[in-house]
This record gives sequence, C-alpha cells and structure tokens, in this order.
Amino acid sequence: MRKFITAALLLTISLSLIAKNEVDENGQIVKTGYNFGPLPALAYDADKGFQIGAVLQLFNYGDGSSYPNYRSKTFLEYSYFTKGSQLIQLRYDNKELIPGIRWSSSARVNLDRAYDFYGFNGYQSFYDNDKIAKGKDKSSSEPIFSPFYKLQRNEVKVRTDFLGVITPALRWEGGLFFDYYKIGSIDYDNINKGKSDEKKFPEIPTLFDYYKQAGIISDKEKDGGYAAGLRAGMVYDTRDKESAPSRGIWAEGHIIAALPGISKIQYYKYSLTWRHYVPIVDEDVLTFAYRINYEGTFGNSAPFYALSYITNMGEKCDFEGMGGFQTVRGIMRTRVVGLDMATYNAEFRWRFAKFHIGKQNIALALNGFSDGSVTTKGIDVSNLKRITGTPVAIYGQDKDTPHITFGAGFRFIMNENFIVAAEYGTPLSHFLKNSPLHNQDGTGAFYVNVGYLF
Repeated sequence: MRKFITAALLLTISLSLIAKNEVDENGQIVKTGYNFGPLPALAYDADKGFQIGAVLQLFNYGDGSSYPNYRSKTFLEYSYFTKGSQLIQLRYDNKELIPGIRWSSSARVNLDRAYDFYGFNGYQSFYDNDKIAKGKDKSSSEPIFSPFYKLQRNEVKVRTDFLGVITPALRWEGGLFFDYYKIGSIDYDNINKGKSDEKKFPEIPTLFDYYKQAGIISDKEKDGGYAAGLRAGMVYDTRDKESAPSRGIWAEGHIIAALPGISKIQYYKYSLTWRHYVPIVDEDVLTFAYRINYEGTFGNSAPFYALSYITNMGEKCDFEGMGGFQTVRGIMRTRVVGLDMATYNAEFRWRFAKFHIGKQNIALALNGFSDGSVTTKGIDVSNLKRITGTPVAIYGQDKDTPHITFGAGFRFIMNENFIVAAEYGTPLSHFLKNSPLHNQDGTGAFYVNVGYLF
C-alpha cells in the first residue's frame, strides 16, 4: 500500500500585524488583524520519493469581534516529490467582500506519476498485500510489485462557491466548477530511473491496464478529460466555531452537474453530509464528533476519475478518497470507489492542555477515532472473471462489505484555526488473520497534515 514514513518540522509562528489584543471571559486572547501560520514539512513515499513541502495560512480577524471565526482566510500549499510529482493548492474564503454573501474559491494542481488505483467496489477488487510486502522485504528475491496498483494522473480542479443567508442557521449554496484529468498507464522508465537492475520494477501490465482490457474503463474515459458545470445545495450550520467546533450541527446536501457541451462526459451526482459535535465536558475539554456522508450518482454511469471524492461546498477542495487523511484514515487512498458510497467518521477529541505563548492561544489535543466506508452501488466488474494470465488475482468477493479502521492522533492548535495534525490509523481487516479480507485494506498509515478531518 501507499505508506508514508513522515517527519514534520512543526514550525508554528504567528505574526500579529495589529498589536491590539484583548482577553475574553474564558481567558482566551482575542486575535485581531492578520495572523500567519506557516508549516514546512518533510515526508517520504517509496514510489514517489521524498516530499519537500510548505503550507501557509493567512487569517484576517478584523477587529476581533468574530473571533475565533475569521473574516477571511488564504491557504497556500506547495509540495514537491523527488521523482517529479507535485501538489499546488490555493484556497480563499471571504465573508465580507460581497455584502450578505460568503465567497469561497479554490484551485488545485496535482501532478502524480504514481497515483493509487486498486479497482472498483472495494473488496470486489482483490489487493495482494502479501506480494507487495515480499517485494519490499530486502531479504526476498521477489520484485517490488507496487506499480501494479498505480497509474499516472494529472489533475486540475478549480471552483468558486457562494453561500447566502436564509435564516441565521440555514443557508443556500451555489457555485461553478471546472475539472481536468489527464490519465495514463504507469511510466516504468520514470519510476525505474536511477535504480539498479535488481531494484527495478518489473514492466508488466498494471491493474489499470486490465480494467481497460476488460472494458470496465471505457475508451472515452481512459485518458481522462474535462468537466465543468454547476453545484447547488443547502447547508444548516449551528457550530459554535468553524475550525475546531465543540458543539452544534453542520449538515449539507448538494448536487453536482457536469453539463453537456462543456464536459467530455456529462454526469450528475449528489452529496449528503451530516456532522454533529457533542460536548461531553464543556469548555472544549472533551467533544464527541461524528460525520456521516453519502456520495451518490444519478443513473448508472459516471467517469471513474470523478468518483473518488467526498464533495463539499466552501473553501476546501473536494476530499480525495475513499481512504486517506481526509476520508477514511488507515486504509489506502481510493480503496473504496463506486457509483454510490457511504462513509462514517467518529471520534473523541480531548484537549488536555491550554496555555499562552506570547500573544498566541495554544492548545494540545488527543483524539481516538473509528472510520469506515462501503460501496452501496457498484460498477459492473464481472468481466474481470474472464481475464486470465494476470500476475495476481484481480477479482475478489462478489459484494463489498464495510471497510473499518480505528486509530488515534495528536493536534497542536493555535488560535483555534491553525491546527497541525499527526494521526495513525489501522484497518480492522489487518487483525482478521484467518479471513479472506486479511490485509485487503493494507496494514495501516501515518499522516501529518493540517486541520481536523471535519
């Protein structure tokens, strides 16, 4: 599986450009003006190489009357992998520029020469973790097999959303989006560059190639394409604060329409998300939080490259999964992909320390979690049964069942909005030694990132 051995240089510097600072009734310093939060990070991926990245968040709190919520936010990220993959993100969120309207926009460029592809419908697609593990064992003569579950994908996602008030808690949402994907089989020349002969990946067809051969991925979608259209929906929000809430409900439902004429393949999807924050011990000490999400497709077809996301309105880009830090922690990215997918996340959040450093509000927190996802409407993969001569089995069980994980994490929280996260998740299937699902979701994953999952 895609596994990170990650180390982060957790630089947490906040520069207040306006000197005025007051203290509220809870002893919190009320932030005003502009505050910066930069985070440089180092990471390593066996197939993509070392990652050198940087994140910058710029918050505008204005006169402080809305603190801990900001007036506007700018988020910048650049990450470079030594084998050539790159991630560039820009996000902007402003609550005041347009009177009565919250305007959010984002742009993401993701150039990935070793993107994860484990097939469709979760456990209906077999994942040979044993063969992957033998290839990584230095004492084994088995070649490194991980490129079998990779493809090349360049992604550009641009969106702009508007949110208007109906009542203090109920709002309408509307927006425009443009997506572009360029997809191809793994480039063995690139990933074998600089390797000795015994360390080179065997140049065999990948799982992606077999899906094309079986006609599961059509000629029209196999190379990617572009999609543009509309998003519209409603949101109900009673959170006490946005970045690290301790009480309230945040629910939304919206539709996504990739329109004909301006999209290579038209499709229509919908997303329903319920988030609930329940205070167990007041003053942010202990909170139970959970999220339930359903990603659905109108009809029985959509391009495969548009399916592996939890979609959302607002300043954040769509969360890529199902699997990984933003969706299901502990299983492999894109492990659960189907026309319809149901996902849950549940966790306890405990702030065990609060203090001030200079003029900054600092909190330290731990969390324990369980995540899960399952395909509820799948893509027809029955043609996989007819393909022979593959290096491993590629068809799994006849129906997907829930992919469950559990784990724990740590948060460094500054001024309620700049949050550094470190988490480790493990799939339940890793412990089912005598089950055919043993290690079908990998063996676990460690993440260093920013923010809470939801």
